[in-house]
Amino acid sequence: MPHFTPVRVRGGRHRLHRLLRHRRRAVAAGLAVTAAALVAAAPHPGAGAPGAPGAQRARGHPVAEPVRERHGARPVSAPVRIADAATVRLLRPGDRVDVIAATDGGSGEATVLARGARVTKVPEPVDGDAAGGALVVVSVPRATAHRLAGAAATARLAVTLC
Repeated sequence: MPHFTPVRVRGGRHRLHRLLRHRRRAVAAGLAVTAAALVAAAPHPGAGAPGAPGAQRARGHPVAEPVRERHGARPVSAPVRIADAATVRLLRPGDRVDVIAATDGGSGEATVLARGARVTKVPEPVDGDAAGGALVVVSVPRATAHRLAGAAATARLAVTLC
């Protein structure tokens, strides 16, 4: 009998090596199949009653509640009367200012009401009345606008450029 080389079955061992080389793909595919099986087998809210609120939801998708917007976070325009009209003439739209309230008590104390407020408009003075101050419109959060309006009734307001 002549000498034959051993017969080797190709493919089985090669497939195993290829699978080991590409194990990331195999693990990812296994995780995807597992996740799909868990979603399909999970209990769903409202699935028992047809008229239940959750009965119309798509299976396997998380329910996301709408994100509520904070009311004080959105800036509003607030008109502010600044005591020194000459200071207001230095301002331009887009400038950042700090709005300060100085009490009339003579103690020299000042309170910062708004930090880094953006100037949106500097209206032209009406009738040249510089004694009553000048108006400037700033963009601030709603709560800060309330503080500015309240302080304008009891104190003299000033601005400093940032």
